[in-house]
Formats: sequence, C-alpha cells, structure tokens
Amino acid sequence: MQHAKILIVDDDRRIRSLLERYLGQQGFVVSGVGDGLEMTKKLERDPIDLIVLDWMLPGEDGLSICLRLSTDKNNPPIIMLTANGDADARISGLEGGADDYLPKPFEPRELVARIHAVLRRRPRVKAAIPIANSSPLRFGPYRLDCLQRCLYREDLQIALTGNEFALLNVLAQHVGTPLSRERLAYLINGRNHDYDNRSLDVQVSRLRRLLEDDPTRPCYLQTVRGLGYMLTQQEGIT
Repeated sequence: MQHAKILIVDDDRRIRSLLERYLGQQGFVVSGVGDGLEMTKKLERDPIDLIVLDWMLPGEDGLSICLRLSTDKNNPPIIMLTANGDADARISGLEGGADDYLPKPFEPRELVARIHAVLRRRPRVKAAIPIANSSPLRFGPYRLDCLQRCLYREDLQIALTGNEFALLNVLAQHVGTPLSRERLAYLINGRNHDYDNRSLDVQVSRLRRLLEDDPTRPCYLQTVRGLGYMLTQQEGIT
C-alpha cells in the first residue's frame, strides 16, 4: 500500500517537528521545510501528494505561494494554516488556491481528518474524467479538454487548478441545467462529500474571473435564483 507524501511548510521548527512526528504515526510519509524557497527545491526533487502550508513565512508568504502554485494544474493540494481565523482570511486563502483552511491553534486529529478529506477528493476527480474518445466540450469561445484537463479560449490555454477543473467539468457535462450546491458537491466528490457551501462559492467566483469579461455580470456561469449554478449555452455548446 502506497502512503501519501505530506510536506509541512512552516518556519516554526517546533511545530514542524511535532507535525512530522504525529502525521508519521498516522501512516503518512512526512517531510518539512521552513520557507517557500526550500519548498520549491523539495517539489523539484520529490513528488508530493499534499502540502500543509503556514500563512506567515519569511520571504514569500503562504498566500503568495498558494497563488503561484495554483497556476500549475498538477500542483499538489494545499491545506493552509494561519493564526488569523477570521472569515476574510479564510476566504482569501481559499481564493488564493488553498483546498482547505485550518486556524491555529488546532487539534492534530482535525488536521488528519482534513488531509484525508482533501486526498479523497483527488482520486474521485480523476475518475470522473471522460474516456479517451470523448470530444472536448465547447461553450462560447471556450474549449474544455477533459483529457488534458485544460481550458482553452480559442488557442490560448487557461490554467485550471484541480478543483476548478472538477467544477467546470461537472457544469459542462450538465450544460443548461441548474445544479444546487449539494448536487454539485455530490457530482464532484461522491456520496461521502464534505464540500462546504463557502468553498463552492469561492470556486465559482474563481471560474467567473477566468471565464467572464465582467465577472459581476456573468454570461456563461450564471446563478439561477433558488436553484443553483448553471453553465449556459451562449453561442452553443457541443
């Protein structure tokens, strides 16, 4: 059985050591680094399944790291840690590309539960990719290539995170049909989903910024009051 590889990025040696020891006892393969530069070097050498990333770091902070990694569709999922537990900070972390968020201080068992939840989402997303002979989905000037997990506007490739691709893929498969948050969460993550409404709304907001000329007046990714979100057939979809 292959154990998930976890990278702890935190400049506090004590916290790093405690998490490495505790997560190792839970069956993970764990390593730790103290800043974004060391993290980048580590990722170049060793594939990582998930990053536990502290917000406050020397040099490049956690939010900037999140934004940088989110431009790579193959980036590992990220759980952000921060001493700032207010709603604005949480939303900023999620909008920056984090897959989950945990305020300090936290119970280590909760971190383990969140790691398992995030890791469960990735295999289900991959399993939902259409088979090899599926045609790209098209809407307006966009083409969603489900095999390459890429979005194109004409010939320009638009990078998607794993969560962004999963959400857009489900919406494109149900084009013209409003989907509630609950239904979207089920279609993305399966029966045992734990996708909260706020995370889903943040993902929709991110997609609108990628798709729409004016995200405040969406043309393609619309909100249907009382029903949910819907990808429209502007200029047709095949």
